[in-house]
Amino acid sequence: MPALPRLLAAEDHDRMAALNWYARGVVEGLHVGMHRSPYIGVSVEFKEHRAYVRGDEVRSIDWKLYGKTDRLFVRQYEHESNLKATLLVDQSGSMAYRGTQGTGISKHLFATRLAACLSYLFVSQHDAVGLSLFDTQVRTMLPPRNRVSQLEHLMHALADSSCGGETRLGEVLTDAASRVGRRGVVFLISDGFGDVEPLLRSLSLLRQLASEVVFFQVWHPDELDFPFSTRTRFQSLETPGQERVVDPLSFRKTYLRNLERFQTAVAEGCTQRRITHVPCRSDEPHAELIARFLSRREAV
Repeated sequence: MPALPRLLAAEDHDRMAALNWYARGVVEGLHVGMHRSPYIGVSVEFKEHRAYVRGDEVRSIDWKLYGKTDRLFVRQYEHESNLKATLLVDQSGSMAYRGTQGTGISKHLFATRLAACLSYLFVSQHDAVGLSLFDTQVRTMLPPRNRVSQLEHLMHALADSSCGGETRLGEVLTDAASRVGRRGVVFLISDGFGDVEPLLRSLSLLRQLASEVVFFQVWHPDELDFPFSTRTRFQSLETPGQERVVDPLSFRKTYLRNLERFQTAVAEGCTQRRITHVPCRSDEPHAELIARFLSRREAV
């Protein structure tokens, strides 16, 4: 079965086709696209006049201004350019969680489908998109491309990915930062589990390099609501053999307090570092999540 239908439902496809992502700042690129570029070129948006010098193209002369001033000026334009988007998708063991009965959508499947929606969005508006899949290290890396074939490559990489092992999120993101170009947008799709400070430091480094960093933090509803009511055996999805049997009724209050502390530290840390933090649940519709996010983003 082709990778695109597996990851992008028909309703998601139609919803994403109606959306656009506009860069907030200037972006670097060589192709005509939707975004403001720092390079001077031929486009539809006028920038400024400058005095004509020998060698300038005659067609660039503003003859109307010449008629008013009796001096030759040429018109300069600011051409629009392609955005470079990089998707960093977590495939560590904790992302495999899919619910108490093991029948729901895992966080990893949610993450890959969210990445598929974003990939389709950027490719459809002729922007370059790249992908990195990681756990303890980067396992798959596709450099940003804006070719039509790039979407197929992205979908196959996402569809073939699988979870396993621990992750040292801060170290992996620091490594990824060395491969991210300037003036692009970086998306981290992960549950963010681990030490908060290394995570925030690495996100801060990414923010110094990229024009924008967006952290989609993926939660399974069980992790937020802790719906367990009888003695339960919790097994680590990242460290084989590590497990613990607990009484949820006595443990729930402590768990929720620690959860709130973790969520607050991540949210406040992202705000301080100008990282866009988007908490999301694995039972949310992917395209609608992106649509709501874009609506809020454009309103800021």
